Amino acid sequence: MPMVSPVPPRPVDPVAAFLSDACAGRTDPARPILIAGPTASGKSGLALAIARANARGIVNADSLQVYGGWRVLTARPSDADLAQAPHALFGHVPPDQDYSVGQWLRDAGPLLRQRPAPVIVGGTGLYFAALTEGLADIPATTPLMRARATAHLARDGLDALAGALDPDTRARIDLRNPMRVQRAWEVQTQTGRGLAAWQDDTAPPLVPLASALPLLLTADREWLAARIAARFEAMLAAGALDEARAMMADWDPARLSSKAIGAAELIAHLRGDLSLEAARTATLLATRRYAKRQRTWFRNRMGAWWSADAQEIGRMFGEW
Repeated sequence: MPMVSPVPPRPVDPVAAFLSDACAGRTDPARPILIAGPTASGKSGLALAIARANARGIVNADSLQVYGGWRVLTARPSDADLAQAPHALFGHVPPDQDYSVGQWLRDAGPLLRQRPAPVIVGGTGLYFAALTEGLADIPATTPLMRARATAHLARDGLDALAGALDPDTRARIDLRNPMRVQRAWEVQTQTGRGLAAWQDDTAPPLVPLASALPLLLTADREWLAARIAARFEAMLAAGALDEARAMMADWDPARLSSKAIGAAELIAHLRGDLSLEAARTATLLATRRYAKRQRTWFRNRMGAWWSADAQEIGRMFGEW
């Protein structure tokens, strides 16, 4: 009788296996679940569904959702969302205060001891890099240095600040991102040492990637653009203009909290400098550009993460 070769087992798709286990409440309670993705990709809804199924809390990893004030415009969780799972590090920083990656890491550290470990969700790649790769103990720059850098940027432009940076730092940061360039210039000018040199003195990560369940959502550009537009209309309907009106009396465009996309545009509209349609157009353009920068960053820095198409997850598991 001829020998029949056994059929080799089909390889297990780790993303499909993770999503199946996550939605059934079968994840390892000791391993944090990390969900990253571009703005409007549905990561917050997916995180909430997974948190509910696994009795986990949710920790914010978005650098603008940490601030109070812009709840609607930064798409922070609604009251209905908050009632379904514990949420942490959302809206806990006053709008007039600065907040760094290091501060976020210190705040997130104790939350990682929870069991089950939390779902950490957001679109700020630097937060996830600090969490899974470690973070250098870079001294905070002074308000005077920040004011000096802001004035330098306004007077001489982004290229002037970038040109003053050491070659290693220029090679590592997004030279088109004013916040990153200004931060690097402040550190180098204040400490006499480049940001790259500080980063090379990196402490061990709180969550090595191998000890987590990391999922990166990817998104088609046109699909994401449609979601961005629909979400902004929903923000307007939910009171984004009233939120801007409440923030206008104390508005300071230099604050980190004021970098919320759409904030400057809505303030300009309320002051009579922009029509609502012009504010809408500018906000949508800025959001699409931000999503592009996120996708580029994730592609360059998160190659070891599991990745899944956000639209496909929506079809398979329900729209988030």
